[in-house]
Amino acid sequence: MSRPPKPFLEEMDEAADPSLADPVPDVLPEGQAMQAVAALAQARGSGLTRFAIWAFGALFSFALSVATYDFVTGLLARNVVLGWIAFVLVVLAVLAGLFLALREWGAFLRLRRLDGLRAQAVEARVQADLKAARRVVAGLTGIYSARGDTAWGRARLAEREGEVMDADALLALAERELLTTLDAEARLVIEGAARQVATVTALVPLALADVATAAVANLRMIRRIAEIYGGRSGSFGSLKLLRRVFGSLVAAGALALTDDMIGSVAGGGVLSKLSRRFGEGVVNGALTARVGLAAMELCRPLPFAALERPAVSSLVKRALAGMVPRGSGRQSD
Repeated sequence: MSRPPKPFLEEMDEAADPSLADPVPDVLPEGQAMQAVAALAQARGSGLTRFAIWAFGALFSFALSVATYDFVTGLLARNVVLGWIAFVLVVLAVLAGLFLALREWGAFLRLRRLDGLRAQAVEARVQADLKAARRVVAGLTGIYSARGDTAWGRARLAEREGEVMDADALLALAERELLTTLDAEARLVIEGAARQVATVTALVPLALADVATAAVANLRMIRRIAEIYGGRSGSFGSLKLLRRVFGSLVAAGALALTDDMIGSVAGGGVLSKLSRRFGEGVVNGALTARVGLAAMELCRPLPFAALERPAVSSLVKRALAGMVPRGSGRQSD
């Protein structure tokens, strides 16, 4: 005799038993805003595209010049006073353009000077060349001669420089005396940018706003870091520096969400339990801190040697303090 069928609700309860269900994998946020900024920074058109842009730019400039000439000469023929006013305004516009071009060129030169000092310092340390090390130190003191925040360090360096007879020790002394304060300022800038990106991503439910905020904050952060180390960059210089920073990070695979970054923020288990918007904010802030650290290494006139390289985890913890519940890291252990 066959058993009577179970009630329908009882069958549903057995089928919906949570203990029998497959475990749900933790899906961690990927920092989509920062990934989009990295893609934009690394986007390079083909040679044909760049040539087409250059050709259209040249054509537009030529057409604008001809139109301006016709406008000024025609106005002079109709009214001399108005014509001269237009001529003076055109001259002022040309001078302003030349000034901007010279400022951008000066920004490129300042960045190249920092790159040159860093390369010379590495070579002097490898070859134990004391004379080359003294030239590097002289270049550093020249860059920071008008900086009030390095006055005390420059004075201490001048007192002790003559006593050092080793290239590595001299460069280490210069790094400690001149760059300690600047490193602290750069860390504050990085923490502020990471906090801004994390907050906006977590609170604003618009993907385009996330990408725009991340791009502007990272560009401003990189420009400010370059300014701190004496390489104040212009608009085009900042964009070029942004490409260099993201290029080095992409080449090293440092924009991926790794276990060390997850642990430094809150632990993978905690991030997976947060809301998706909040998790994206935390990860975007952590990636911004990593970008800032890469910018420090590129803008710093001396590589990290005597002073310890800041850890991404410490920058992230300070920048995102309060955004992740306390004790979350202990729960994930």
